[in-house]
Amino acid sequence: MSTTPATKGLEGVVAATSSICFIDGDKGILAYRGIDIHELAERSSFEEVCYLLWFGKLPNAKELSDFQAQLGAERKLHPDIIKLLKSFPTSAPPMEVLRTAVSALSMYDPDAAKVDHESNIRKSIRLTSQIAMIVADFDRIRKGKDIVEADKSLSTSANFLLMLNGEKPSDTADKALDVALILHADHELNASTFAARVIAATLSDMHSCITGAIGALKGPLHGGANEEVMKMLFAIDKAGEDPVEHVKKMIAEKKKISGFGHRVYHTEDPRATHLRRMSRDLGTKDGKPKWYEMSEKIEKFIKAEKKLNANVDFYSASTYTTLGIDIDLFTPIFAISRMSGWAAHVIEQHNDNRLIRPRADYVGPKHPAKYVPMDQRG
Repeated sequence: MSTTPATKGLEGVVAATSSICFIDGDKGILAYRGIDIHELAERSSFEEVCYLLWFGKLPNAKELSDFQAQLGAERKLHPDIIKLLKSFPTSAPPMEVLRTAVSALSMYDPDAAKVDHESNIRKSIRLTSQIAMIVADFDRIRKGKDIVEADKSLSTSANFLLMLNGEKPSDTADKALDVALILHADHELNASTFAARVIAATLSDMHSCITGAIGALKGPLHGGANEEVMKMLFAIDKAGEDPVEHVKKMIAEKKKISGFGHRVYHTEDPRATHLRRMSRDLGTKDGKPKWYEMSEKIEKFIKAEKKLNANVDFYSASTYTTLGIDIDLFTPIFAISRMSGWAAHVIEQHNDNRLIRPRADYVGPKHPAKYVPMDQRG
């Protein structure tokens, strides 16, 4: 039996030291390498954030240009990976496709088994570009459309929207997705990141760590909340109901309202601040304000009634839908972004490793329990 009592869900337990991400849940602060998320969302780009997370500092102009070129050069998939994507049922959930394809990528990576710092950086660059391609390519394949060739000169967000929709996105759409990628890039020891670090601590390879992280993100208590938010909004719209009345019925039936509350934040999730504005601005520009307007009514009611704040998932749902993105791609897009944070944590773990091996608080039968022979068992 362990000497300290167990904490269910490891809530409040400090499991690692890290210089990557800082969160103050009481003040609503989120910072990457000490830089506030609000500054990064307003002034930076996803590529700059990747560099910051992996190298510990913001890049200068030449470093960013070289880094963007490296990401662009890795926007390619081995023909066998394309064949693999085409072999899956068109009904396959995109997160399952992504999980399987990322695992397969290791077989075509020259640094696959290496865990040294430089190899991990190279694999981080490759995987960040490749994951976005897998998501976009499979969506085209399952819809019977031709795969769109990557444009190595575009940003991660613009290139993803190009490959997904077959046309270069507007500056507004590009910026909206870029900010969303920044906001989702890292969030300390969330379930998927912790899973990646546990795997990394065994000195397993980057691809194994990311595959495990994707498996954790696939769980509805982690990555799928914004899908549930959008399903709710679609249901309200289809029924022609008042959003607040619909939510009242859900509460009366003791159904969970996704997109509210957070284990860490006791005030507004700082990421929600930007996604709310993006949802509003996109809806206004595209002439599709209803998703934002419905969301706003629900948010005001839940905050007044339940004293709960919207989290990152609530307004990301209407933002992605206004961008024309299917619901089952919401969590894969989360993975495209969080790949940057997962990689940073794997690199950090490998750079100063110790096997992660916690203990359990045993509550089973008292030892020693008597062994009962087969002929004496009831």
